[in-house]
Amino acid sequence: MQLVDNDTFFKQLAALFESTTKSGSIWLTHKRLTYDEGDVQMKSEEDDGSKEYPCLVRVTNGKEINFSTRVEPGQLEKFHTTYGTLLKSSMTSMRKRDKKREKQKAEDAARRKRGLAEIITVEGAKRGNGRRKRQRLIKRALAQDEARKRIAEREDAKTKAK
Repeated sequence: MQLVDNDTFFKQLAALFESTTKSGSIWLTHKRLTYDEGDVQMKSEEDDGSKEYPCLVRVTNGKEINFSTRVEPGQLEKFHTTYGTLLKSSMTSMRKRDKKREKQKAEDAARRKRGLAEIITVEGAKRGNGRRKRQRLIKRALAQDEARKRIAEREDAKTKAK
């Protein structure tokens, strides 16, 4: 991991955004920088909030490019304005979400929910014409009951977890 100053960080980040316009991913990480060894407590009884820590911002593309910068508390506002404008200008190359697929998934979920709500009445002849129809209805009713049981078990597990 290469530690660079803020200006170099922005130049390298802009170059990384340019190199990944067609394909690729970039991971940005923000973290409070501490100098203590071991576990760090976020809040203590003696802490009155006057102690300020620098911020560490890391960037990687998951492969060979890794660099970071340290932002002091006094420079944080200036850093975030520059950082925000750089991110906004780089977001134009992102692809839009596929809303058709999301809409189709939502419609399928609603259809399944309606299917569980409707009551299946088993009708038809036990023998002769209509027997196959009756068997299909019985099978569908059993599957519906099993699905309702699974949903009830999931909801119980969720309520117990809370």
